Amino acid sequence: MWWLADPQDLHRVSDRISSVYVERCHIDRDDNAVALVNRERTVRVPAAMIATLLIGPGARITTAAVRLLADSGTAVCWVGEKGVRLYASGVGPSRGSQLLLRQAYLVSRTKERLTVARHMYSMRFPDEDVSALTMQQLRGREGARVKKIYRAQAARTGVPWDGRLYKPGQPFETGDDVNRLLSAGHSCLYGICHAAIVGLGASPGLGFVHTGGATSFVLDIADLYKAEYTIPLAFDLAASGLITERDARTAFRDRVADGKLMTRIVQDVKSLLLHDSDEETDEDAHHLWDEEIGLVPGGINWANDYADGLDGSSFIGVSGPNLNEPKVDF
Repeated sequence: MWWLADPQDLHRVSDRISSVYVERCHIDRDDNAVALVNRERTVRVPAAMIATLLIGPGARITTAAVRLLADSGTAVCWVGEKGVRLYASGVGPSRGSQLLLRQAYLVSRTKERLTVARHMYSMRFPDEDVSALTMQQLRGREGARVKKIYRAQAARTGVPWDGRLYKPGQPFETGDDVNRLLSAGHSCLYGICHAAIVGLGASPGLGFVHTGGATSFVLDIADLYKAEYTIPLAFDLAASGLITERDARTAFRDRVADGKLMTRIVQDVKSLLLHDSDEETDEDAHHLWDEEIGLVPGGINWANDYADGLDGSSFIGVSGPNLNEPKVDF
């Protein structure tokens, strides 16, 4: 029974389907499978074979299904159409923390953090050697690259371009049509990146280039795909006279409907956080940390070993506070 299984008995995250997107259906439990029911048919998917379940508009899910997914170590994300928004997410206690611990290690050490940041920039500059560049130099290269992309897209579509205008907190109220389309498209891209990150068990807040926000790592990852997805899309829409936020959202949804971007994000996040020799498993789940040994098993009572090492003069006592309550005769 899955709800009685240890994390090591479940399928490794690396062996699972990275994500399954469902919308406009009823989600229930059928033994060890998630049953997806609509008016036409019922599809059963083994819960332990899914890394992330993305629940889109028009779907409803039972408590039994959520419990099964949680016990199977499957992340659940409530998203917009095709994952272009992230509204809420949850990960069950059976999921390990290896990726999160690795991310925290890398982001808290200057040398390792710079290495990851350089790796991110190398993905944008595949023909350049950035292994010796500082963050200031990398930011300069990135700024020049993005400006060049904007000018190229403006020339391709004939849409006037006077520079990027963005006001935090009011992204759709500043600038011209193409700027508003860019903000709307980026927002959709952030949503799908956010869903992929939390589905993997990484932290959306531990960024390597961006920092200080709850979605810093989301911004880091989204920057890898803007030149390919949202920037050309915004200029194409502006050239066609489609200038509303809904136009950007639906166009981006259609662009990522094949699921290839989600798969790509998952692969890129793993390549950034894990060495080639690392294998993502759940083996670190439910262990206890020790400053000398490293990890010791959880789920056992360590008081027995501790008590065996005490001599006869030792004494352990546990007492609550003195409440000065009156004595009651029974």
